[in-house]
Amino acid sequence: MVDYYYFSEMPYPDTPELDRYPSIRLTYPNRYFNPELGAQLYRRYLDEYAYAEIVGFDGLMVNEHHNTPTCMHLAANLSAAALIQRTRHCKILLLGNVIALWDNPVRLAEEVAMLDLMSAGRVISGFVRGIGIEQFSVNVAPAENRERFQESHDLIIKTWTEPGPFRWEGKHFHFRYVNPWTAPLQKPHPPVWIPGIGSTESIKWAAQHGYPYVSFLAPMDLAERWFDLYRDTAEQTGYKATAANLGYMTGCFVADTEAEARKSFEHFLWRTQVSLKGPMNYYMPVGMTTRGTTSILSQGSGTANRKPVFQMSIEDLREAGGFVVGTPTEVVQRLKEIIKRLGVGHLLFEGQYGGLPHDLTMHSIELMGKEVLPALRRELSE
Repeated sequence: MVDYYYFSEMPYPDTPELDRYPSIRLTYPNRYFNPELGAQLYRRYLDEYAYAEIVGFDGLMVNEHHNTPTCMHLAANLSAAALIQRTRHCKILLLGNVIALWDNPVRLAEEVAMLDLMSAGRVISGFVRGIGIEQFSVNVAPAENRERFQESHDLIIKTWTEPGPFRWEGKHFHFRYVNPWTAPLQKPHPPVWIPGIGSTESIKWAAQHGYPYVSFLAPMDLAERWFDLYRDTAEQTGYKATAANLGYMTGCFVADTEAEARKSFEHFLWRTQVSLKGPMNYYMPVGMTTRGTTSILSQGSGTANRKPVFQMSIEDLREAGGFVVGTPTEVVQRLKEIIKRLGVGHLLFEGQYGGLPHDLTMHSIELMGKEVLPALRRELSE
């Protein structure tokens, strides 16, 4: 059984004079932001999310980035709260909260518990290490990211599962009284998922905790390696990983004809080429990731002489699995290939990106919900 999630980073694509700056992220000046346009975009994106539930998606994914027009999800929990009020059935997937950056993990535990209660138990709480840009945006040392992440995780889980008051004295966090009044509806706590773009430590850590691991926009050969590492680590930990432990996110656009599908190409290239391009230290600063880690942003070598994602053409992306586009019949066939090859139980679709217009986005969502998802559910159950 596979479940299907709709996702958009809710981008702000009106970004002039980009060639004057090293990256659209972190240092691109916020003077280019127009609040009136921002307000319109939020209304538009929330409408698209709500429509995804109407047409039959199983869940809605939200994320969080800072200091960048590529993502107006500035706080995953705020986006989730808005969607909870607009929906009734879909899972709300927080993928997620950058817990290494929170100075108060107890407050985060409270907020997610509140979301779980407000949604009647529909929240999936993803925990994210983030990228270098996030560390720089709040002035946290990248070298402390992993240990802050792990301590924050332990404190949040204990807050959700053990009665208070109790005291916490760790390396990074100190609380005399941990005693929030609200607790999550789901027991022992909301499901925890871990996303990633290739960190070996993160993959192993997710497997050791039994948390589903979700690959983002990765070529399938890379995702296969990561999932094999997850399965091996799970076996060493004492259990057999199944499809329910693995997820894959890909860009996706569906149209009535191939000619219509081509209208999405330039917008997806904005997502990969413009959105991701920049100095490597913005993404993977020294001390944050183990040397030798192969991510979607790094060059392949040897027999896998692969381009980084931000250098790939549409043809490269389609072949690799990072972008699925075409008519409903074509998209169903390609998604079946991806699901069977990778053995995943969760498929996440980035269905809006760059400047993809509202009408094209809504029609793609409609075709996904009315033709693609029913066909997948039917054919994969046979």
